[in-house]
Amino acid sequence: MQAAGSEDERLDRAFLALADPVRRRLVARLSRSSATVNELAEPFELSKQGISKHIQVLERAGLLTRTRDGQRRPCHLAPAALEELTAWIDGYRLAAEACYRRLDAVLATMNAAEEAKDE
Repeated sequence: MQAAGSEDERLDRAFLALADPVRRRLVARLSRSSATVNELAEPFELSKQGISKHIQVLERAGLLTRTRDGQRRPCHLAPAALEELTAWIDGYRLAAEACYRRLDAVLATMNAAEEAKDE
């Protein structure tokens, strides 16, 4: 992520930003293509100022960037920031899966021992 601070601070900002359903919908929309504030505001019953505040939160979290294209200031999703979140989550998912695989192996051994005992 491009936002400054420690990894924990960056993760906190990103997850707090994504805790809001409007901001998650904005991220989902930007995953398809870049868009201006006006374009992002269209499906919402919020003012452009309200959408701008949500965009600022996402921008501070490093989840989106804005560029200048003449008079336009399109917003772009920051894929590297999302990859960092995915990598963080995957670390815990992989650890949990390893625990479950070990549990499955123990249960299989116990079942095999029980079946051998019954024979």
